[in-house]
Amino acid sequence: MGQPESREHRASEQSELPPGQRLQRGWPVTHYGPVPRFKPDRWEFRVFGATADGDKRCWNHEEFSALPFSTVVADLHCVTKYSMLGAEWGGVPASTVVELAPPAPAVTHVMVWAEYGFSANMRLSDFLSERTIFATHKDGELLTAEHGFPLRLIVPHLYAWKGPKWVRGVEYMTADRRGFWEERGYHNIGDPWSEQRYSYQEEPGDGPEF
Repeated sequence: MGQPESREHRASEQSELPPGQRLQRGWPVTHYGPVPRFKPDRWEFRVFGATADGDKRCWNHEEFSALPFSTVVADLHCVTKYSMLGAEWGGVPASTVVELAPPAPAVTHVMVWAEYGFSANMRLSDFLSERTIFATHKDGELLTAEHGFPLRLIVPHLYAWKGPKWVRGVEYMTADRRGFWEERGYHNIGDPWSEQRYSYQEEPGDGPEF
């Protein structure tokens, strides 16, 4: 029967891509390093850092999978210049995680941590967007390991590197700190509509000092 009408409608109505992007019909596999092996008995998602109560909050895989499930229809813009439009992402909204594990009032940024020590930083306001989601599914199907199973972050209004695959936790921060790719020359914010690809494009206030 094809895709749900809402997703078809969004894709067909999307007449403009961010600058420098091209429409991608499929979903290429892009990542740095090997695909980790999922071990459900050892998997843990944790929220730590500057939490409101000073304690960290942890969920095992079964507990995290039992959190309220939601969907969002959103595009994916890769810094390698492809855009995939109108995908339906299913999982746990980032706002739900924040409600369950609140940050301290002074928190301004988060660091999202993934397997092998990979990380991506962003402003708390970006993380709290109603469209930011810890995805377990795409178009009604479980993510494959190559695409981030069991959990990847989707932040539709930022370049896709800001949403790591194989996520394992979130660190609340009271000051900004560059993540893995940001330390290696990528833009600290990563807005595709402003084509914020590389750190040399940063304006004063876009990020911390190197």
